[in-house]
Amino acid sequence: MPLELYLDLHSQPCRSVFLFAKINTIPTEFKTVDLSAGEQYGEEFGKVSIIRKVPVLKDGDFILTESIAILQYLAAKHRTPDHWYPADLQKRARVDEFLSWQHTNIRTHGSKVFWFRGVLPAVTGAPVPKEKMDAAVEDLNASLKTFEDKFLQSRPFIIGDKISLADLVAIVEIMQPVGTGLDVFQGRPALSAWRDRVKKEIGVEVFDEAHKVLMNVDTLPQTFENKGLPEFLKLRIQKMFN
Repeated sequence: MPLELYLDLHSQPCRSVFLFAKINTIPTEFKTVDLSAGEQYGEEFGKVSIIRKVPVLKDGDFILTESIAILQYLAAKHRTPDHWYPADLQKRARVDEFLSWQHTNIRTHGSKVFWFRGVLPAVTGAPVPKEKMDAAVEDLNASLKTFEDKFLQSRPFIIGDKISLADLVAIVEIMQPVGTGLDVFQGRPALSAWRDRVKKEIGVEVFDEAHKVLMNVDTLPQTFENKGLPEFLKLRIQKMFN
């Protein structure tokens, strides 16, 4: 019986889980939860997860939230190739180090830029004030510099010659602001070369499939208009960044 993954591919954690399942041909039933329509707050999804966030894994009666926990669970249960989450203590520690760091760095700052450039203008009908936008981009640039200097250095991938969960999570996080038209790879040749290696290892076709909705984020205003963004969700979004 295939496991179930509840996802919205606008979300970078969902893309990492989607890609990992696809790459490793893990029997999976993908179930879309439309965040833009507020489906995560609906009664049906509430029966799956009281946290009301995606991704969620359901494996029989076992339910797991949090993308990193899901990736580690999939790697262990399906015995995926060792390079993804190495048995070697120090290599695994390097993967865990990045996965711990990225939550409050690349994910936080990339997400903020995505919301400021893509979501909030679609919700409010007005651009984010320039000083807020500039500060968000500055924070993102600082995280990207740390990523290159500390985690990537001159290696092909984060832990060496082979791709790992760290690279998979990193690429989907770094792609998040790219979806709003901000080319974070411009002027960063080492980062660009790493991106190309990661895409090749993942497979360009499945990579593009995972990022298709993200790269069409400019359709969000029309999406909100067509679906009618729930008022409580609109107020919650506005409150997040006031």
